[in-house]
Amino acid sequence: MILGEVCLGTNDVIRLADFYRKILYISSDCKDEVHQFIITEGTTLTVYNDGTIKNNPSPNISLAFTVDDVDIEYERFIKLEIPILDGPTLQPWGAKNMHFKDPDGNDIYFRSFPEQK
Repeated sequence: MILGEVCLGTNDVIRLADFYRKILYISSDCKDEVHQFIITEGTTLTVYNDGTIKNNPSPNISLAFTVDDVDIEYERFIKLEIPILDGPTLQPWGAKNMHFKDPDGNDIYFRSFPEQK
């Protein structure tokens, strides 16, 4: 079984989809205000508004993206002026994580797995 899609409900599809395209190195000129999907390796990230107002001040979603080098991504995010909550930190389970939030307040982690010496 493969996880095929993660869907984020939002009040502003364009803003949130543009944010994810920026951090995931994906370009598109799609400006659909109801539904946009972003294809990554193996899983699709969908940004969607079903016509209802989203009013959850504390979203219960966290997304983690595995990258080649989280330190390089950290430097890129600083240049993009994306606020970082926790800079690259080696975790006890071996991942090196960086934590930030998307424009809707969802927790996002970029992580890499440095080679063990």
